[in-house]
This record gives sequence, C-alpha cells and structure tokens, in this order.
Amino acid sequence: EAWNRSCSDAAPKKETPQTKSKMEKVFGFRKEDLTSWHSLVTLLNRPTDPASLGIFRCLFGLLMVIDITQERGLSHLDFKYLDGAPVCRFPLFNVLQPLSLDWMYLVYVVMFFGALGIMLGCFYRLSCLMFISTYWYIFFLDKTTWNNHSYLYGLIGFQLTLMDGNRYWSIDGLRRPSIRNAHVPLWNYTLLRTQIFIVYFIAGIKKLDADWVEGYSMSYLAHHWLFDPFKVILPVELVNLLVVHGGGLVLDLTAGYLLFFDATRPYAFFFVSYFHCMNSQLFSIGMFSYTMLATSPLFCYADWPRKFFACFPEFLRAVLPLTSPDPQPSTSCVTPPVAKASKLRLKHKLGAIFTILYIIEQFFLPYSHFITQGYNNWTNGLYGYSWDMMVHSRSHQHVKITYKDGKTGEIGYLNPGVFTQTRRWKDHGDMLKQYATCLNQFLPRYNISDPEIYFDIWVSINERFQQRIFDPRVDVVKADWSPFRPNTWLMPLLVDLSPWRTKFQEIEGSLDNQTEIVFIADFPGLHLENFVSQDLGNTSISVLQGKVNVEIVEEKKNFTLQPGEQIKVPAGAYHKVYTVSEDPSCYMYIYVNTTEAALQENFTKLLELQERVRNGTETEPLPPELQPLITADDEGSELNATDPIVQLFLKRQRRMKEVKKRREAGALERLERFAVKKYYTIRRGFLMTAIAMRNLVVGLPSLEQLTREVAFANMKEPQAEANQDERHFSNKELMSIHLMLF
Repeated sequence: EAWNRSCSDAAPKKETPQTKSKMEKVFGFRKEDLTSWHSLVTLLNRPTDPASLGIFRCLFGLLMVIDITQERGLSHLDFKYLDGAPVCRFPLFNVLQPLSLDWMYLVYVVMFFGALGIMLGCFYRLSCLMFISTYWYIFFLDKTTWNNHSYLYGLIGFQLTLMDGNRYWSIDGLRRPSIRNAHVPLWNYTLLRTQIFIVYFIAGIKKLDADWVEGYSMSYLAHHWLFDPFKVILPVELVNLLVVHGGGLVLDLTAGYLLFFDATRPYAFFFVSYFHCMNSQLFSIGMFSYTMLATSPLFCYADWPRKFFACFPEFLRAVLPLTSPDPQPSTSCVTPPVAKASKLRLKHKLGAIFTILYIIEQFFLPYSHFITQGYNNWTNGLYGYSWDMMVHSRSHQHVKITYKDGKTGEIGYLNPGVFTQTRRWKDHGDMLKQYATCLNQFLPRYNISDPEIYFDIWVSINERFQQRIFDPRVDVVKADWSPFRPNTWLMPLLVDLSPWRTKFQEIEGSLDNQTEIVFIADFPGLHLENFVSQDLGNTSISVLQGKVNVEIVEEKKNFTLQPGEQIKVPAGAYHKVYTVSEDPSCYMYIYVNTTEAALQENFTKLLELQERVRNGTETEPLPPELQPLITADDEGSELNATDPIVQLFLKRQRRMKEVKKRREAGALERLERFAVKKYYTIRRGFLMTAIAMRNLVVGLPSLEQLTREVAFANMKEPQAEANQDERHFSNKELMSIHLMLF
C-alpha cells in the first residue's frame, strides 16, 4: 500500500491530523490503517482530490484517439481485413473471426468515440464500455500484434471504467453539478500507481536474465545516433553494456520507487522522461512512450493540477480546469475516522476487494507460465502480459515450408508467409499450429489433397547460434498442441552453447568488410539443406564443435569434417550438412558476396571519375554511357543512363543525397514533415471510414464512384505524388475497392 501515500494529503485540511507520525509522512498512512479489514477499507476509500485522475483520464483518452488511427490500424484497415481473400489469421480463440470490412470500420468508429468520450469525460461510463469492449475484441482478434503496451492500454481502459474519472474537467461535471469536483476514493489512485509500478518493476526483474545483464539482448541499439553523446567518453562496447543494458535495468527496477518518494521524484521525472523520449525515437511503439509520460504525474500529490493551472493568466481560467482548493464530498468515499463498520457501504467494500484482488492477479500473471506451458516458445508465456520488454532479440536465417500431398505423396515447397500478413508465426508454437491448419484448408484449392505441413525454421536469439526452433520432422497439421501442456515439437534452446558468443565477436572482428559469416548449431540426426547463390563466391563451411557430414548433391560426394576442419562448397548448387555426432554440432558459413563486391568496386571507380570531372582534372572526354555523371547534380534531371551500373550508381547517389538532406533538416522542417505525414495518414483513415459508413447506411455506389473515392482517400503529400502516377492504383488499393464493392 506504499503507493497510496502521495494522495492521502488530498483530503480536506480540517480532517488531516495536525501532527503526523514518521510513517504517515513517508507513506501517507499509519500502521493502524492496516490492522483490520475495517480500517483497510476506510483507507482505500479515503476522500482524495479528483484533479490528477481527471487530467490523466483526459490525456489517456487523447492518446487513444491518436492510437486508433495509428497503431490500432484504422488508416490501413482495408488492407488488413480482406473480405473473402485467403488470409490466415491468428486470434486467441479460433472461433473469433473478423466481421466484414464495413462492419469492422464500424467497430473502430465505436472504439474511437469511446476514446473521445473518455478524453472529454462525456457519458463517461458508457464511453469506457464502448472503448474497452471494441478494444479487447480487436486485441483478441490478432495475436500477431500483441505486445506489452497494447495490453497495458486495455488494462488502463478497464480500470478507468470502474473509477470516478469524470469528476474533474469533464463534460459530465458540467451536466451533473453533483459530481463536479467531487472527491474520488483513494483506491482509484492506488490501482493506477500499482499498475505503473508493475510495468516498470516486473520489466526490471525480467531484465535480470543473463542475456540482458551480459549485454546480448539489444546490442544493436548502441550504434544508434541517440547514444552518440555517450560514445564521446565510452567505447561502443561499454555504451552497450553500461548505458543500454545496465541503464535500462537500473531504471526499470528503481523507477516505481523513485517516483513514489517526494525527495527522489524530481530526479525520477527527469530520467523517466529522458528514457521514454529516447524510446520514442528508437522503436516504432506508437503512443506508448507518451502514455508512460502521462502516467508519471499520477505519483505526484493529487491536487497538483490546481496549483499548476493557478499559474495561468486570469482570462484563461474559463477554459482551464478548476483551481479551487476544496473538492465537494462524495458518497463514493469514506471520511475517517469511521467508528462503526455499518457505515461502510457495499460499494466501499467491493472497491477494496477489487483493488486487492487485481493487484495480486497482476503480480501473479507474469509468472503463471507453469499454467500456460504450451506458450513457452523461448518467450516465457503469452507475450503481452509478461512485461518481457525488449528482453529478446531474434534474427531468422532460414525458413522452409514443405508440404506433402496426403494421397499422391508429392512433395513441394511454399513461399514463407504465403496467405499471411505477418511474420510472428515463426516464433510461436500456437501460431504455427494455426498457420498449418489454415494452410491445410487452403491448399486443396490448388489440387493438393490432405496436405501435411512441415516447418524448418532457424532462429538466433540474443546473438546465439542459428538453430531450429521446431522439429522439422513433425507434421504440424496433425501435431498435438495445448496451452496447458509442454510443446513436444519445440526444440530446446541450446543454452549450453551460449559462451560461444564471445568467440563469435572475436571471429567477426577479424574479418574484412566484404566477408560475411553465419553461425549454425544443429541437433544429432538432423541435417540442413542449403543452396549457395551464384552471387556468393568462396563459400566455405568450418566446423567448430561436433562432427558433420557434408554432401554435395549434384556431385554426389560426401565429406566428413571434425572440429577445426573446413570445406568449400560450390556456388549455384545444393548441399546438405548432416550432424553425425552424439551432441549438437556447431559450424559456420564464411562467404563473400562477389556480386556486391564487384558492384562496390565499380561504384568507387565511378565516384572517383565523377570527382575528377567536377574539379576539372579529367582531361579525357567521357564516353556516351558515362555522360549522365556530368548532369547528376542538376535538380530535377532525369536518370537517362543506358549503362545499368551507371544508372544504379546515380540512383544510389540521389538516395544518399535525400537521406543527408532529411538528416540535416532543421527542427521546424522535421516537425512540418512529421505533421504532414501524420495528417495524410489520419486523413485516409477517416475518409475510408466515411466510405464504409455510407456503404452500411445507403448501400454500395457504382464501381467508378468508389474508385474515385478511394483515390481521393489515398492522396499523398505533394512530394510523394511527384514520384508516382496518380492514375494508377497499387494492387492493394484495387483490392480495397473490390472488397468494399463486393
């Protein structure tokens, strides 16, 4: 109950004791408040200023209004829900399916007006119900979009539904003077503060994982420009270990506590704000950074908005929140001291019970993986409620989908991701099972009867070896999967090989810029079938541990390799690597992209020639195919080069010039560019919504009219329009027209 402290002083001064114990000064309550159920209910229902809760409600509603058009996907809804198209979906429950496209737009309209009502405090309880009912429907509809912050939005929306968030700066307060500026019970703040504490603290606990502590989880972040100031005094390796990983761990573990105490709160505000502002630039996480910034003032004294808005000029007071210091009494609260338990109403007791049970449940869920064992695919459970934020990074080297006709025995291969709009299925057993079942239903349309589906997926987690995540010998269509039993066709993570990562760094550091390397680990009795592209010259396999047999398929030759031995494999041909040792084998591919290397060499020569032409040191006349190098700097000139190498070179130069121009742009130009981009994104969402609502109300128009309307909605900013022909539609745009018509 420590996080109750900073609201306790919000009660009217005449009811606050003149002298407070040390515990009450620090925590906001006395030891006696926890000695009985009666006193605990009284504490949790203590009258508290509604101001901070009202401001948070408004900010959360505003951010959700923006989020619906962005991360929730209103602007590209017609691309996501393709009516009648063969698309594999991944709902939490297989019976849960999306509505038709126009009706899905209506679902988003309900959610949007719910968020808007929360922001304005208008028909507050109804608005909360509108928002959370549609939000959770969309959330459960697609597991591939699950993440911790989307889960958090749903939780906060649910909490606000049960709270008195409309008692300060709300339209409901203007409509109903009885609730305007009325006290709210302390548990309203207790719940929100505890939720935010859990977000930080559990995320910190999860970062005590060895991979995070040793700096392997997010090592790529250290190369981002945001960490350049730290690189002035520290090498990039220490920036990664101390700043990225060490700083993230310490902040998550301590942020909740530092925000709680008066003495440390200003410092916590600085570090937490800096942290979230950096995250907004590092990751594409929508409104999460801004939502977390909006939660920080909840840890302040509940009357902070009154003091803050009192500093504004008098002529603005009419539109600003109330600054009067005395909220009116409310029946939702219990004013201490309460001598008799009979004065406690049922709603007071229910509020206290709900608060306690909710907090227990939120602390329990991140560690409930012993129940949902089928979800433990190296992700520690259903990713979304575990607060495993950025603990794991993954890279996929190889994905192969094999089908076998159940009647003819014919074997074929599918393009990874066919019939899907996501790549998340590659890492989760439950989604893989859903995907295989979906493929089993779609493939008979292509004369493949009773298909068996096999997946060979290679993943590296936190810079380990690339290894299989699922057993490639198992037909996933018939394979058993349950959320309450371990996944038997999940291959174990080879954690015993984790110490090799230090050796990886040494090997990679010894290579030149043109040489690439991939580290592979495989299980006994299995083999890797690989094809070396013609672009990859001088490709070799070097064994690090175990024993392998390399089969050159076309040459029908086999070579057995021990640790330390190496063999070259031919380009443009298949080969197989069998693990024949009793323990997992470890080996590495070393190769050079000869095509890319040759292209870079040509680019270097062209750049040197272009420089000589510019400074006048080139005395020989240029041949016709190199003449475009002279006019390359002219703004608006067309790329009419006949030589493909020259054309690629000039295109690359223009891209680099554009990137440099964008990076060197001033703050106002960047802000304008950002605003224009968001405007057209939001604009498309609203226009497509208007088309869908019209279709529901008055029916579908002609194809020509619908084509014009979608074209108008797809209008881009002038810079983008200059690079494309407005008279032509992309496949997706034509598909959206077709779907809205049929």
